Amino acid sequence: MGLFGFSSESQDMGIDLGTANTLIYMPGKGIVLDEPSVIAIDEERQEAIAVGKEAQRMLGRAPKNVKTFRPLKDGVITDVRLTEMMLREFIRKVRGNNNLTKSSRIVIGVPSGITAVERRAVEEAMETSGAIDNIEFIDEPVAAAIGAGLPVDEPVGSMIVDIGGGTTEVAVLSLHGIVLSDSIRIAGDEISEAIKFYLKRKYNLIIGDCTAERIKIEIGSAYPVENLIPSMEIRGLNVVSGLPKTITITAEEIRECITDTVGLIVESIKRILEQTPPEIAGDIIDRGITLAGGGALLRGLDILISEKTGIITHVAPEPLKCVVYGTGKVLEEYERLGRASRKRFSRQ
Repeated sequence: MGLFGFSSESQDMGIDLGTANTLIYMPGKGIVLDEPSVIAIDEERQEAIAVGKEAQRMLGRAPKNVKTFRPLKDGVITDVRLTEMMLREFIRKVRGNNNLTKSSRIVIGVPSGITAVERRAVEEAMETSGAIDNIEFIDEPVAAAIGAGLPVDEPVGSMIVDIGGGTTEVAVLSLHGIVLSDSIRIAGDEISEAIKFYLKRKYNLIIGDCTAERIKIEIGSAYPVENLIPSMEIRGLNVVSGLPKTITITAEEIRECITDTVGLIVESIKRILEQTPPEIAGDIIDRGITLAGGGALLRGLDILISEKTGIITHVAPEPLKCVVYGTGKVLEEYERLGRASRKRFSRQ
């Protein structure tokens, strides 16, 4: 038996099924999979030929008969069949030929604003893996808060801002639950899209998703910060001529072009703070705001939020992994944290 009383051969899984990345946690093993949520399909044979990192490497480089897809958008499933295929391959990577059992407990992080139709899409995607009897849902901001080490099971107010690829989840938490929340479909992908739009409008340059992501990571910022690379050279296609083109862009340009998108995230935080009960607001002022998700890594975002709200803002340790760590902690400490996974789907 392991530290928390579970077998090292546990069949349980915590899953962060994200727009950008899928992560899987298994009790006793930790994170066993961290891959891009991408699948490559051979359209002639209608079968998956690659998932995750291997499929991502094919983006923009695959032959005519191979198409690459991201089957989730804005934090929810847009193509159930492709998501089923992708999840099946991910679980096969983790478990080999050993299928999940009916007794396996699966805890999945989902956006707090998920609809019944969207939740059913997640359930259907899991059914093909054999996990149909004991699926539990946990709101992503709750999972992120647990993974970030916030005291969600205590009568103390905490604020978490989970900025993923497709959604930003802002939540005030206390005693296992959400006191107030806002889920907006503005997050990392929209920041990348703002960069692509700016380069097309100003420089007549078309770039791909991978290039936009690289720009965001290397010179992107929400606030002027020190030690930032001042500029970078990028390549794309000229809209007018259709020929390859190289330009140099500055970090200041990128900060300006994403200002409006980042501002929508800040406004969501301010809206929730304005509605927060006074006692809990006092707790948040004392403890600060915690940022999780890949968007938390945008340089200077914590400084910008602190300036706009007047509340100290921290980036969680390992922000990209907070949600999946949270699902794992729920599995490992179910007696203490199981109440957090309230959205439950179970077939008798």
